[in-house]
This record gives sequence, structure tokens and C-alpha cells, in this order.
Amino acid sequence: MLLHFFKMNGAGNDFIVIDNRDLSVALDAATIEALCDRHRGIGADGLLAVEPAEMGADFKFRYYNADGGEAEMCGNGARCFGRFTAHLLKENPDRVTFETQTGILTAEMVGDDVRIAMSQPKDLRLDTGATIPDLDAKLHFINTGVPHVVAFVPGGEAFEELDVFVHGKAIRQHPAFAPAGTNANFATVLRHGHLEIRTYERGVEDETLACGTGVAACALIHHLLTGAPPPIKVDVAGGDTLEIGFEKTSEGAFTNVTLTGPADFVFEGEIDI
Repeated sequence: MLLHFFKMNGAGNDFIVIDNRDLSVALDAATIEALCDRHRGIGADGLLAVEPAEMGADFKFRYYNADGGEAEMCGNGARCFGRFTAHLLKENPDRVTFETQTGILTAEMVGDDVRIAMSQPKDLRLDTGATIPDLDAKLHFINTGVPHVVAFVPGGEAFEELDVFVHGKAIRQHPAFAPAGTNANFATVLRHGHLEIRTYERGVEDETLACGTGVAACALIHHLLTGAPPPIKVDVAGGDTLEIGFEKTSEGAFTNVTLTGPADFVFEGEIDI
């Protein structure tokens, strides 16, 4: 069977995208993992599948990590999904809605960028008390669609030399975040309201060039720790700067969280599966 696909990237976080609105493509975890393999497949951090909506939105969002496992949400993937489906939805190309496991999201085209209205954060825990060897930093936790730990670390050369793979893997597998595990983000403050981050992604099991839900997690924790107002800018390893907007309720809960950044088509092709 020939699979028609598109390759997209959001701030360096790259995805295989397929149009499966007719539900003719059935991909198991092993096939998705093979497609995402960077040596023997197309190569990607994950796979996005467009399916028919079931709850009144324009489309349904399905996201699979590079290991073939389905995840609830991916911020950079959602922006790419929004750009891709807006391209398909000729009637209203500036705005599209889609169903995810975390609720119905909206993507708006903002010039060359895409703004995603994200799900409401939950399960906040500042300073979880968890520790890992050789990392002197508090581990904060928040779920911004998927679970994230945020650790603020020194900048400069120390940040560049930080062993994200070793520390990220230790956090991802820490008993405090079992059984589902967590993504791990390491952030440094460039200036008030402007961060630089590096992310170890669950499911990819390695550092990636960007993680949208991780960007949101770092920005929200930065606000809670320092009072930095929105929008908060976040530089990612892929070289792009993303922007997090949000509001807070009278009870102090986050609402109207948005993620704005690039979502680009890379190429289109077919592969035999």
C-alpha cells in the first residue's frame, strides 16, 4: 500500500501528516514507529492523522509519538495540524477547530504563524520534592495537555552543556511521575518574561528541537515563580521563539492559554507500507 503523506515542522519539532478523513488508513504502533525512524523511514518526532470530527468541530486530531504510542496532545503538532487542515478547509482558511483527547481546540492563522488555543492546564505542583542525581534544581509539575516537569537551571555555557538526555530520562522515569511518566523541560531565564528551554520528550525518548506543550509549561511556571506577565517568549533549541499568552481567573487558575509560533510544510511524498 502506498501512503500519501506530508512532512511538516513546528519550530523544528517535525511530523508526518496524513489525511485520513475517509478512515482508509489503519496504522499500528509498529508501522508508525517505522515511519518515524530517521534512518529507515521518513523520520519524524511523531505522526499526525486527520480524521472526521465526531463532536461538531471541523476535524479530529490524532497524534502518535515516534514510538507508535498515541498521546493526548502536542502543541507544535497542533499548530502543524491547524495549518494543514486550514489548507484543506477552503471555506474558512484563517480558522479551524479540531477535536483532541483534551477537548476541542481552535487554530488561527496569524501571518506566517499559527496560534493555538490550548486546553486548560491542570495538576499543578510547584516543587514536587522529587530529586534526581547531579541536578540541583526544584522539579515543578503541570499538565498542559500532557504531563510536564519544569526545572530552572543556570544559563550560559552550563545550559549548553547540560546533559538533557541523562537528566531528562531520569525525570521521565522517576517514581514520582509514575505510571504515565512525564516530559522534562530545562529552562533558563534570559530576562523577565523571556526564557530559553531544552526538552526531553516522552515517547520520543530523547531531546527534541521544540515542544509546544513544554513551552507552555515553562512559561506558566515562570509566571507563577516571578510574576512575569503575558505574553511570555520562549526560545527553543530549533532556533525559533514561541509566545505563550494566558489569563487568570479570580481564583488564580489559568485560562485562555494560547501558543503562537511557526508551522511549515517541508515536503510531500508517498511511501510503501
